[in-house]
Amino acid sequence: MPYTYRCRDYPGNESCPASFTAETASEVMKHVELHGEVAHGEDPKQWSQEDRAEVQKLIVAS
Repeated sequence: MPYTYRCRDYPGNESCPASFTAETASEVMKHVELHGEVAHGEDPKQWSQEDRAEVQKLIVAS
């Protein structure tokens, strides 16, 4: 079963059109981390546990 994440669902990213779908939630998370780094100038290694939990909550079966 595939999983999907839409960046615009994360608070503060409402204008971001990016979305990712992959076979596993962990694969989606890797795409989200790369996207955060490239598109938003973030360092995923600096994300708090709360930020990661919020992202993981938004990765849904599709």
